[in-house]
Amino acid sequence: MRFALFSFLLALLAAYAMAAAPLKSVIISYPNETPPHIVDQAMDAIREAGGQITHTYNIIKGFACHAPAAVLEQVQAWGNEYNALIEEDQIVTTNNNNKKQ
Repeated sequence: MRFALFSFLLALLAAYAMAAAPLKSVIISYPNETPPHIVDQAMDAIREAGGQITHTYNIIKGFACHAPAAVLEQVQAWGNEYNALIEEDQIVTTNNNNKKQ
């Protein structure tokens, strides 16, 4: 009970502190054996910090979001046991159309 209350207060404080923080666009993924509550906890923390979940993936265990950098550090720390991978969301192509000539 104390841990849950402490976690809630910490998340609330983090949300207050990050209210004006710029948002980063990232993809967060977890190994397949990660319990769903870990992913849900990360998504809830991002929403509470003023972030937005932009996509939830079905093929992999993960989601895309816009979130403050500080809450991403928090999510990364929670994912130590399940090795959360946080990557910048960007366009990836298969063709090398950006060659300099």
